[in-house]
Amino acid sequence: MPSAAEVRARTGGHEVRRIVYPEAEIAGRVADMGREIAAAYPANEDLLILGTLKGSFIFVADLVRHIARPLHVDFIVAASYGTGTVSSGNVRLVYDPEAAIAGRHVLLVEDIIDSGKTIDRLVPLLRERGPRSLELCALLHKHVAPRLALEPRWVGFDAPEEFLVGYGLDHSENFRNLPFIASL
Repeated sequence: MPSAAEVRARTGGHEVRRIVYPEAEIAGRVADMGREIAAAYPANEDLLILGTLKGSFIFVADLVRHIARPLHVDFIVAASYGTGTVSSGNVRLVYDPEAAIAGRHVLLVEDIIDSGKTIDRLVPLLRERGPRSLELCALLHKHVAPRLALEPRWVGFDAPEEFLVGYGLDHSENFRNLPFIASL
């Protein structure tokens, strides 16, 4: 666990309430998830990992290194937070993936599921494109969305109802570089 001085150095002097998931715990869970995902798909069938940017970029990078099978990676960008700490509920599609989706196994990778608005916007869009299968993987799940268009098959951690930063998660583009996940 990093010291308070190390945390302040990484956050530019900003205080965090607490470290919710330490670096080693995240690494272990991501490795386990990668092995589970690799075992779930036939090795001879096309798998597309579709990460949601920007928050999932570190998670996707670490996860795919633990999926011991051929795969492709692309990203999709949907925005709903802006500078706030609560989802605006208005999900905008900012970047559409260039990878073909039809006939492929697609694994949508999210950093965090909270309101569910992003998932509810992206899942119908992806289903319209005719994937062979569509599954969801999330590093964090707050379990506060009333109903999701697609329940995650893989979840790293059940997250507390706090605003979390680090390991790709941000507040106004800050804190993504933290190797742990903390509560502001």
